[in-house]
Amino acid sequence: MAAHFGRRLRKGAATTAVAAAAVAALSASQAPGVTVDDQGRQTSSDTTPSPEDAADGATGNSPYYTDLPPLNSPNPSPGTGTGQATPGTAEAGIPATVLDAYKKAEAALREKKPGCNLPWQLLAAIGKVESGQARGGRVSADGTTLSPILGPQLDGNGFAAILDTDDGAYDGNSTYDHAVGPMQFIPSTWEWAARDGNGDGREDPNNIYDAALAAGHYLCRFGWDLSDQRDLNKAILSYNNSTEYLNTVLSWLEYYRKGTHEIPDGTGTLPEDRSDDTIVRPSPTTSGTSSPKPGPKPEKPAGSSPSPKPTPPPGTGSPSTPPPPTTTPTPTDTVDHLEDAGTAQLTAMAGDAFSKRISTRAETDAGKAVAKVRIRFTIVGDTDTTFTGGESVATVVTNSTGVAVAPALQAGERTGAFAVQATVVGRTIPGVAYKATVTERAADTLVRTSDKALTCTPGGEFAEPVEVRATYNGVAADEVAATATLIKSADDPTANDKGPYFKDADGKAIRTLSGLTTDANGLLKLPQLYADDTAGTFLLRITTAGGATLTVELTVAAAETTSPSPSPTPSETSGT
Repeated sequence: MAAHFGRRLRKGAATTAVAAAAVAALSASQAPGVTVDDQGRQTSSDTTPSPEDAADGATGNSPYYTDLPPLNSPNPSPGTGTGQATPGTAEAGIPATVLDAYKKAEAALREKKPGCNLPWQLLAAIGKVESGQARGGRVSADGTTLSPILGPQLDGNGFAAILDTDDGAYDGNSTYDHAVGPMQFIPSTWEWAARDGNGDGREDPNNIYDAALAAGHYLCRFGWDLSDQRDLNKAILSYNNSTEYLNTVLSWLEYYRKGTHEIPDGTGTLPEDRSDDTIVRPSPTTSGTSSPKPGPKPEKPAGSSPSPKPTPPPGTGSPSTPPPPTTTPTPTDTVDHLEDAGTAQLTAMAGDAFSKRISTRAETDAGKAVAKVRIRFTIVGDTDTTFTGGESVATVVTNSTGVAVAPALQAGERTGAFAVQATVVGRTIPGVAYKATVTERAADTLVRTSDKALTCTPGGEFAEPVEVRATYNGVAADEVAATATLIKSADDPTANDKGPYFKDADGKAIRTLSGLTTDANGLLKLPQLYADDTAGTFLLRITTAGGATLTVELTVAAAETTSPSPSPTPSETSGT
């Protein structure tokens, strides 16, 4: 099992020639890695994490299962019976509740993020690698694991060092974090990625429904389309930036796509090989986790003599305790505070992207820049604004000048102020809060779409509809609120009590229409206009949010009549 969000390196897992051939066949080309450039954009790199990539990934480095699927295909898919499985099909069995959770997560993402094209088999492949399908499906009816599944303590001993971020709420450790649950979320990631997948009102990383849905949303961020191989590779590598991990997940994805079948909960096959099999370290005592296999002891060189026993210090009868090993501080350890790096005012109209982006600088206590530090940007407050890709949290690595630039903010429809909090991942130092504001949709210009005169006879109705186009900075202003009022005069904008009028739902005359909205092209077509018996020239004023105003002239006049020509007199017709 592995703390999957971060950059983890597979350590010393041995594979057979057959297994290596399987991986090679399933991943013939090297996939691009996922990093963040100086502007906070996702970019491609080689799959093997560089030293710089590894340095910023204090999110786990926990082990994962390296078992590979059988070479023979599980097709044809066996039935759901519990009889003897045919050779090679046992691994294709997925515990019923776990399988249901994966499929429900796929259905939810199909509705919420249809462009992602998340296959449930990808969740199954990651679940296999991370926890052996929740330890072979040892879950309750609601999907909660019967015993906790914890990764090792992330104390820097063979893995990254992540100080406690949840006060032990999820992993029971108030000193260091552990990866938690069947999809192996570290607590700081679960804090923002959490979802309620089984509708019980709780977001529990130990519940396969919740964890599978959260993993699906995680894989679908940044607008990735998982039907595209490059985006699929990026998504998997964002779960764990390791070529070996990518190849292992891809092999299981391909295997599950060829056929799977449902088996009873608790009867799934358990994986055996882990990426840390050569690392000797204590494992959590929690039931449901496997202990790492100790590596071989190093042999003593021939002819070597035993090491001398330490001499007790004067006045004591026991050997002296050797000094603790010293460790080189990571870049994160050296950060003393965060500073705003010149972020401009953050304002956007509802539905628009913010033109400015947040920049944060990590510094030591002496004010020096700290590179390769992960900065987490979190949107807080009553808002539906998100970062590009639809998430409310983004993590960016500081560049060589110590600056992290957050992804662009995309305003929702909810107006008002909110904040974006910048914090250092793995540290508890104070963060920096940025205020942002979403204003209502607005227009700065209104024009009629026709130049025909608007005329009507007393008691009649206007034949030409009133239609206007709203723009903002020359671009169509869609979904902008507008009001139309038949006013008394150019100097008196109050509603008139005579002349043209609209009709309400009951057919009564009204002279003010509120709650109007322009369409997607910025167009606004008013309802039918009628005239009472008053002749004259009248004014219709249309106003929008943002201050755009247009006054339209309406004319009510009797129809022109022509007098018949007089009949000619007899003398005129006789020619005399």
